[in-house]
Amino acid sequence: MKLKELLQFTPLLAAALLASCGVKDKSGTAESDSQQVEKVRVEEVVLVPVEQVSTFTATVEANQVNNIAPAMGGRIRRIYVDVGANVRSGQAVVAMDGANLSQQQTQVATLKRDYERYKELYEVGGISKQQLDQAKTQLDVAEYALSNLAENTTLISPVSGLVTARNYDPGDVVMQLQILTIENINPVKVKVNVSESYYSKVLKGMPVEVQADALGNEIFKGVISLIHPTLDPVSHTFAVEISVPNGDHRLRPGMFSRVKINFGTNDSPLLSDMAVLKQVGSNDRYVFVERDGKAVYTLVELGVRVGGKYEILSGLKAGDRVIVHGNTGLIDGTDVQVVQ
Repeated sequence: MKLKELLQFTPLLAAALLASCGVKDKSGTAESDSQQVEKVRVEEVVLVPVEQVSTFTATVEANQVNNIAPAMGGRIRRIYVDVGANVRSGQAVVAMDGANLSQQQTQVATLKRDYERYKELYEVGGISKQQLDQAKTQLDVAEYALSNLAENTTLISPVSGLVTARNYDPGDVVMQLQILTIENINPVKVKVNVSESYYSKVLKGMPVEVQADALGNEIFKGVISLIHPTLDPVSHTFAVEISVPNGDHRLRPGMFSRVKINFGTNDSPLLSDMAVLKQVGSNDRYVFVERDGKAVYTLVELGVRVGGKYEILSGLKAGDRVIVHGNTGLIDGTDVQVVQ
């Protein structure tokens, strides 16, 4: 009887064991499903005043560049300055051969005597008024030619500045080509191309900061001196010229520089840089916004960087809850749980 009872009990025991295993499987599956909810931390987007500071790259240029060259060919007799010399406006810098000048001076002296003699003859009725006028015209033409020859025999610098190039030596024959280059570098000029979105914000006289890589972290103060009136139809930018005082000549033409222009402030979303992710294979930036327990993929456009935060130009609004921790590996629609 005992054996018979044991045999009857065995199927019941097996069923109970199978049932208990099934419960464990179900609870295990439920526990596994519950682990798919990602725990994240969020940051609420708020609008704050953000300075609209843009940085541009440019090259330092001279304020004025003058190429010293004669109006007609000739032999160079003397060059009074060399590269690196400072010259002042009106200073003689080159002497050309003076043979033609001497001949013209002699001709002018002769025509002056003839004209004086013609005046005396006219006063006594010896010649007509027409003959006197012709003599005066010849003298005027000769004096004008003498003035041009004098200007092109002794070459004068029209600007104050620094000699930056010398292309000939005394004795060389030059045919209307530049002998010297003189550049005015106080002030210097920096030209940048600014996006058309800032066109209404750029004003003549606005303060600007200029930093030359060759001079380390030294900052030079400048002002916007000229705003070009037309825009490039391809790049949609316009040229802005900046004047920078340079009394000690530390800034030199050709230096690579960085220009910072402050366009005022805008109330914009400011978001921790930990929240911003880069789309693989593109330059797109995106964040995940927590909505109703879901991670929502959201493209954003970045503005200026302020400390460890980014200005958000588009994609977010005030009050959005952006995931700043636990966002790595998320996909759109992932279940998330916000923790402190």
